[in-house]
Amino acid sequence: MDKKQNDKKSETAVTESIAPSPDTKKMTIYEYEERYVKRQNVRGATFLIRAIAVLVGLFCIWCLFSITRDIWAINVYAGYVAAGVSAILFIAFYIVPVVKILRSDYFVTNVNYKTAGAAKRRNRNLRRQIAEKIVDLSSNVAGVGWYDSATVEKLEQGVKAHDDEIIKQQLSALYAGSVKKSAKEIIFKCSLKSAMYSALSQTSKTDAMLVAVVNLQMIKDIVFLYGFRPSDARLVKIFGAVVRNSLVSYGLGGLRIGNGIARTMGDAAKGIPILGSAIAVLVDSSVQGLTNGTLTAVIGFQTIKYLNTEYKLQNILDGVEIAETEEELNLACKEIEKELKKGKTVPKAV
Repeated sequence: MDKKQNDKKSETAVTESIAPSPDTKKMTIYEYEERYVKRQNVRGATFLIRAIAVLVGLFCIWCLFSITRDIWAINVYAGYVAAGVSAILFIAFYIVPVVKILRSDYFVTNVNYKTAGAAKRRNRNLRRQIAEKIVDLSSNVAGVGWYDSATVEKLEQGVKAHDDEIIKQQLSALYAGSVKKSAKEIIFKCSLKSAMYSALSQTSKTDAMLVAVVNLQMIKDIVFLYGFRPSDARLVKIFGAVVRNSLVSYGLGGLRIGNGIARTMGDAAKGIPILGSAIAVLVDSSVQGLTNGTLTAVIGFQTIKYLNTEYKLQNILDGVEIAETEEELNLACKEIEKELKKGKTVPKAV
């Protein structure tokens, strides 16, 4: 309970302030740690992401194999064709999105005084890469329509001048405006797809596989739109929610079981209280298409929530004072050493 309250306070604090005011004293790294840093098992999260990806992949393979086997029983040649098509579909609609998501870079914000300097440099480089990608995409892809053109022009000026402040300001403006709007459009389209595919699907296996594929495609598109992905600790919750959606679609949609799965996989809907009760009603009433569409929307909004939170956190970290705190630490160590030497006693000979 305390952990949930601390997480909520941390996210609220991030939402309220993007960066310290230039008129106020800069935040120290120790203050940043106290406010925003949480203990995370990074290796465990990385392992879980890959484990979940493998499990979902195996599930999709099983679904495709079942469909191919049914077609094979009707006609052998049609079975061969189905096997080839299944392999292509698996690569295109599962392997490619997962690889693109995992290969995308992310901001490092869970730091301490030892790692803060390296994290700030990494985040600064990532901001520049994101800015260059947005500028390049806007100028070379006709009718992309994702980014506000006036803001992109200013962003391009910052990229050419290598001005990190301009880049930071214009990216913040994009994420608060046109990018957020475009992300909502992606979520809406993918939610409709998930609902329609569920309505058209004739088997629970196909239904579950289609939901997983649409969810992953949506996450991939949102990550591409923003130019970075959530950190491993948050991405594992999103991937867990994809598994939950697939299980609900497969037929484990009873209210009690559905809620248990949601708690186990991170409860992706907890940040959207209105949808939390709506999902329970939908699952209980077995309205499969509407349920899957709603669950897909929850994952989409949770993804952009994590992305916005981590972008704001790296902005705050960028303004944190590090050099002086390191000097203070060195001075403190010298003082401790001095006091220890003063209190040192020479053992008497026996």
